[in-house]
Amino acid sequence: MSSDFEGYEQDFAVLTAEITSKIARVPRLPPDEKKQMVANVEKQLEEARELLEQMDLEVREIPPQSRGMYSNRMRSYKQEMGKLETDFKRSRIAYSDEVRNELLGDAGNSSENQRAHLLDNTERLERSSRRLEAGYQIAVETEQIGQEMLENLSHDREKIQRARDRLRDADANLGKSSRILTGMLRRIIQNRILLVILGIIVVIAILTAITFFVKGH
Repeated sequence: MSSDFEGYEQDFAVLTAEITSKIARVPRLPPDEKKQMVANVEKQLEEARELLEQMDLEVREIPPQSRGMYSNRMRSYKQEMGKLETDFKRSRIAYSDEVRNELLGDAGNSSENQRAHLLDNTERLERSSRRLEAGYQIAVETEQIGQEMLENLSHDREKIQRARDRLRDADANLGKSSRILTGMLRRIIQNRILLVILGIIVVIAILTAITFFVKGH
């Protein structure tokens, strides 16, 4: 499981490094090359998002006692992904402003305020997106904890049920043993009574024989 996660990590590191390099080049490219580079970066950003989804799925399969370290790494990668997307948007905006200034000349100076306002709105959207993503992650982790608690309760219920079954079996065995012991005790008493009766009969017979023997003499 961790080997798959580490493989995705390596792919993500290589991909984000390429994206970072290309984003830095976007504002300096001519229009035709810039358009092609933007399309390429957008495709790679989508690939990076898919890698993050795969890594997130792998983390969910890791046992809870080992999941903390991977969850922290995932948060770092998601923050890095958000920064890449923000840098890409800024790079495109910077290039658009540069082209507009060249077309409008001095009139393009008014675009600085618009650019600043747009960047501010973009940053607010990014912060909101990160908060939503953090809330979603917390909800997912809470759901996982709830499922684990339900599973533990189910296991405990099964253990209690097995203990009750063993206790009933033990009670049944004790009852059977008690009946057997009672029967054995009854037979022992009967045998002793028979022995006493036989002893009395033997004594009477001996005394009778002695009496006849004495009278005969």
